[in-house]
Amino acid sequence: MKTTASCFFVLVLLIASTATAQQPCSEPPRTPFINWPQFHFSPCHTGFNPYEFILSPSTVGNLTLKWSYTTGNDLYSSTAVVNGVVYILSEDGYVYALNADTGAKLWSHFTEVGSSSAPAVVNGLVYVGTQDHKVHALNASTGAEIWTYTTGAEVYTTPAVADGVVYIVSYDGNIYALSAATGAKLWSYELNGMSGSSPAVADGVVYVGSGEGSLDALNASTGALLWTTYTGSASSTPTIANGVVYVGCLYAVCAFNAATGGGLWSSNLIVSFYSSAAVANGVVYVGSDDDNVYALDAATGAKLWSYATGSFVDSSPAVANGVVYVGSYDHNVYALNASTGAKLWSYTTGELVLSSPAVVNGIVYIGSWDHNVYAFGLPTH
Repeated sequence: MKTTASCFFVLVLLIASTATAQQPCSEPPRTPFINWPQFHFSPCHTGFNPYEFILSPSTVGNLTLKWSYTTGNDLYSSTAVVNGVVYILSEDGYVYALNADTGAKLWSHFTEVGSSSAPAVVNGLVYVGTQDHKVHALNASTGAEIWTYTTGAEVYTTPAVADGVVYIVSYDGNIYALSAATGAKLWSYELNGMSGSSPAVADGVVYVGSGEGSLDALNASTGALLWTTYTGSASSTPTIANGVVYVGCLYAVCAFNAATGGGLWSSNLIVSFYSSAAVANGVVYVGSDDDNVYALDAATGAKLWSYATGSFVDSSPAVANGVVYVGSYDHNVYALNASTGAKLWSYTTGELVLSSPAVVNGIVYIGSWDHNVYAFGLPTH
């Protein structure tokens, strides 16, 4: 009994020390039983799971395919993983809920037409945008539709859910704030043109790319504009960490003061407009259209390392316990050493990998254009 108690105490200390390295935005600490509920882990889109301790640079080379599930079309969407269930939207128009351990389908819900929108799963509801101009809210256990909200055009972007509100951008040029419980519109804000940016939320502020190449900061409660700054890109989704907004600018990665919008640095790279930066332990990780994954110093933008894949990297990296996970147009999923960029593992799917990985509880989940959702884990886990 004494040995068991000691082991439990050590485990708690391990989780606590990992968690304190960098909390996602200002969110409260999560429990050791981890979910990946939204695109890039949380509403601020850090792409960093500070609680993963099963996979590491020393073990990730042993990853094997646990299961794959075939949907009816391409997968642009990224996965959410909540309470043992994997959620993803396919271009076949269905939202799928799969058993996270086995890949068995639990339910699917037809939304008429698919999208690149990644599901967000919060408080028992699944939120997703689709090309039928709608935002859908589904029961996470059954797939039953709870509510829909119709915008003025297609919804390709991914919702961010925070404090009972769903924030999402439509191709009608507006960002919408909807009640997470009912779908009632709380406010909308007209962006400066059509935008492909998904919103990020931190500390009562919504950050979103605008159609004419600006980054806007809005009051999360009212939609009032707090500040705007020019970036040159209308598609990149912001990441907020430690009071800084990281976003793809025109041919650069840029860092702005989250409170004022003041520019901090820019790093000239041929960055992808679609790969959102992950931020972990003072390093920014991002994909590029010159086929590389880059690691930059979060304080200065200086390049720390790069890793060349075989093609474009539109996938947004995920970081967990010293490993960077990312997909590439070369059909591969990669695991790279977060400190050095050395390749630790890769797996070749049947097509392009634009989906962004989720890494939780020792498993890597990702979709591919070959229509499959993949789950990779250690043979002994």
